[in-house]
Amino acid sequence: MKGSIGFPNTLSFEFSSSSSSSSSSSEESLSDSERERIMKEIEDKKKIISSMRNKPWRMTKKLHLLKEAQDYVEQREGTLGRGKGRKLYAYKIMMTKKWMKFKRDFENFKTSCIPWEMKIKEIESHFGSSVASYFIFLRWMYGVNLVLLGMVLGLIIIPEILMGLPAGSIPRKTIPRDEQASSMDYSVLSEFGGVLKYSPVFYGYYNNQRTIGPLQFRLPLAYFLCGVGIFGYSLIVVIRKMAKNINESTADGDDDNFIFSWKMFTSWDYLIGNSETADNKFVSITTSFKESIVDEQENTKEENIHLRRFLIVLANVMIVACLGGSGYLIYFVVQRGQQFKKLDKPSWYQNNEIEIVMNLLSMFCPPLFETIAAMENYHPRVALKWQLGRIFALFLGNLYTFLLALIDDVNSKLAEEAVIRNQTSWLISNGTLSNGSTIDPADMPRGPCWESNVGLEFVKLTVSDTQMTVIMILVGDFGRAVIVRFLNNCWCWDLESGFPSYAEFGISDNVLGLIFNQGMIWMGTFYAPGLIVINILRLLSSMYLQCWAVMSTNVPEERVYKASKSNNFYLALLLLVLFMSLLPVAYTIMSISPSFDCGPFSGKTRMYDVLQETIEKDFPPFIMKVFGYVSNPGIIIAAVLLMVLAIYYLNAISKSYKNANIEFKKKMQRKREDDKNKRNNTASTNELMKDLEELLPPSVRYGIKKETEEKDKVLLKPNTNNETNSKPGKTTLPVKNGPRVTVTKPPIQSQLITTSSTIKLQVNNIKPQLGRGRGRTS
Repeated sequence: MKGSIGFPNTLSFEFSSSSSSSSSSSEESLSDSERERIMKEIEDKKKIISSMRNKPWRMTKKLHLLKEAQDYVEQREGTLGRGKGRKLYAYKIMMTKKWMKFKRDFENFKTSCIPWEMKIKEIESHFGSSVASYFIFLRWMYGVNLVLLGMVLGLIIIPEILMGLPAGSIPRKTIPRDEQASSMDYSVLSEFGGVLKYSPVFYGYYNNQRTIGPLQFRLPLAYFLCGVGIFGYSLIVVIRKMAKNINESTADGDDDNFIFSWKMFTSWDYLIGNSETADNKFVSITTSFKESIVDEQENTKEENIHLRRFLIVLANVMIVACLGGSGYLIYFVVQRGQQFKKLDKPSWYQNNEIEIVMNLLSMFCPPLFETIAAMENYHPRVALKWQLGRIFALFLGNLYTFLLALIDDVNSKLAEEAVIRNQTSWLISNGTLSNGSTIDPADMPRGPCWESNVGLEFVKLTVSDTQMTVIMILVGDFGRAVIVRFLNNCWCWDLESGFPSYAEFGISDNVLGLIFNQGMIWMGTFYAPGLIVINILRLLSSMYLQCWAVMSTNVPEERVYKASKSNNFYLALLLLVLFMSLLPVAYTIMSISPSFDCGPFSGKTRMYDVLQETIEKDFPPFIMKVFGYVSNPGIIIAAVLLMVLAIYYLNAISKSYKNANIEFKKKMQRKREDDKNKRNNTASTNELMKDLEELLPPSVRYGIKKETEEKDKVLLKPNTNNETNSKPGKTTLPVKNGPRVTVTKPPIQSQLITTSSTIKLQVNNIKPQLGRGRGRTS
């Protein structure tokens, strides 16, 4: 019994071992033809795997074929080696697969590391590309400010904290005696006074020692170069971004032809497997159709030109009046604010009147401009650019009016500083009294430090603007949405479709607010290095808060339109604001004397003297001569003229290339239309021949068909003399290892006339025969 039971097991073991040995021996003894066949099949399967994404199949079929191909490749790749070489080949295949998987995972990781990508895609699917362009622009500004933060922290703030004199050691780093009692009060800290005013946040905290610490770090030079480098880096980044966007927009080509056909048949992504993603894609396609419909309606719109011109002129006159009134109001408020500062205990409103007025103008003027612009009846995209330009003019006028008033304040502080400097010059230089006793830094008399006061104004403007933005979102958008949502069922009219309805996302005022906030950062960072930290926190909170507000409290605009692909209009405004922000800083560096008792440039006639001092003491003498030659006004004017000529030349070349591109597109369009007309003429000719053949009797049609088949057989016979067929209307194309293929050309007009006349003669000859046949039949 045991033997009977063990026999099958022994037999099966021997059979399995023999089969495994035979299979292994067969794998080792693969012939060259079998190896080539397996390699060819593996290559075919790999091609299927690589091109599976582009196949127009259902997802189930794709997954099934992909799994089969992957299994086949995994099973057969190991059989291509022999003996020890098979293991090496299998190892190489395994490492290749792991490397491909690593690259794929790394690409997915890079995509997932893009901040707020999914949030922006969701917003774009519901609100269109115009709203999403604002959040893309906000994310890009956040990245630029992170680089600026690294420059300020690495070159100014951290070296001063680690290697500079400690707080309280010198007067500029010490809170005055009369301010120490209230230095930690909330009312003082909210105005950035007290401890914050005498901290590394502001210009006045930094010492004017040429070198600090064991590393002999040149802080005044680093401060000057960092201030200049912020503008230089920002200029390079903005110009590169504009050039990159222009290249991307031109690479996409012209998509003005067959817009709806392309959207209908090529918009859907068949790789989507998530229901939420599919819903977003559906909404995105619907939105893109709305955008294209609006564009098509605007192109075919008819209107009264004279009435529209009158309304445009009237709207511009009203807007110019609003701009002039806002500029005068700001100048008046700033002048009155200087009088308030002379009071002993000014109220909270008197301290913040300037910021309140500027925020109110920024809040109410853009909606007023939008109401006035409704008379112009522009295309939504054109209206957005006009709105941006007008709000830009409003913000720029307000900002420069504010700066002019600040310059007047600076001049008054310089006069006050001269008096204090003359009275206390001996005390400040020696730090001792006449009887030999030292004076405490908190009791040392000090000047007004106009640089810190200018930085304080920019910090207060930035913080008040952030507070106003948060209040407008929570009260204006969220509160409005709550009222419409919960009171709609018990109200006298429909709140959703009527007044007040849900708020729409204001692109123009948000974009311009972001741009001018960045302008204030560029100007204020030179006087308050800590302002860049405040701006980073502002941008971070704005991204999350506005993303939430858009998706929960706003609705898409009634007239949806697509934004420019490159968003270069935003960047052009940003570049202009950068240039306008550079002018006040350059003016203060070159023309205004720094404070004598605060800041890294104290004790110098001009701020740029630190650069000349470094060149004189740390470089060879000929460098100073070269610097003097380069700074010669004659050379500077010549260089500027050369740059203007180069810009003019490059602009002319760009226009010529653009015109040539337009002409080439027109030629391609005409060629496409000609080819289309030829195809239509050929189709109509074939239809005419068919109609003429249908008039013939069956016997004649059979004869013509038989004659045509005999001619085709003759033409399809292989030509042993390798001669081409020269019959008109036929072209014989040689095919390798097969019969010749005959391609029929469309008949020309003379052949068509001859064929039609022949058919007519045959019809006339057959008519009597048909008549005689009818007579006999009757």
